[in-house]
Amino acid sequence: MNNITTYLTTNWLEVFGIITTLICVWLNIKQNIWGWFWAIVASAVYGVVYFQSKLYSDMELQIVFIIISGYGWWMWLYGGGEKDNLPVTTTPKKYYLILLSILVAFAIISGYLHGKYTDASYPYFDSTLTAISLVAQWLMARKYIENWILWIVANMGYVYMYYSKNLLGTSVLYILLLLMAIKGYKDWETSKKVA
Repeated sequence: MNNITTYLTTNWLEVFGIITTLICVWLNIKQNIWGWFWAIVASAVYGVVYFQSKLYSDMELQIVFIIISGYGWWMWLYGGGEKDNLPVTTTPKKYYLILLSILVAFAIISGYLHGKYTDASYPYFDSTLTAISLVAQWLMARKYIENWILWIVANMGYVYMYYSKNLLGTSVLYILLLLMAIKGYKDWETSKKVA
């Protein structure tokens, strides 16, 4: 019990980030608009946590997540065909090559820059996971179901990376997020069939 208390008091910011992230993802699975509010809070908290852990790509990602969360909040409210709630759909094929190009370019450029000019841990691996997450978050903002597939892939990589950086609570969080992404895909698939 003493170890748990010590962990909670020493890593209170990480714990707060875990809680807010879980709230955010659960609400996103349920297609609840308030998930975007919690995404902004969680991203701000984790921006600090990642900066402290020298995971600069992930820190920068949190800034972009805050911007995309504002966009997602607006899209989910007003992005539908009649400016109403946005339905769950599949990603149009015309976006595949564009999104893949962005993902690869970001991973290579960010990995190179962080590897050369900072003391970043795992510059290319971190940058690749960041690129996948960026694309996944944009897909979620548009309610494209494939966002969950990318989150499944990213979350598997994040479990390893955070565990290796001794962010044990965050590593456990990403195991939970992996399971939640699987549930999100299944729930949204059902919603897509109904829509």
